[in-house]
Amino acid sequence: MHFADMSKAVTVRHVPDETVDELSRRATRRGQSLQEYLLSHLTELAERPDVGDVLARARARKKAAESRLPPDSILRHRERDRR
Repeated sequence: MHFADMSKAVTVRHVPDETVDELSRRATRRGQSLQEYLLSHLTELAERPDVGDVLARARARKKAAESRLPPDSILRHRERDRR
């Protein structure tokens, strides 16, 4: 069996009726079942980088660059470049 063909069932408990009703309406408007709709959104969510990971990478790059420019200097240069 190829790994990409594997899938798992996920159960979410205690979802309010109003939430399920709204998600069902959205799925219907897109011509999808609730299952298809939720799967597409979960897949999109998993493909987006986690905010904490993005910030950690940015901090690591900043530290590696050892930039010592104060923020006001950066903003002045940006404004000058825009002119």
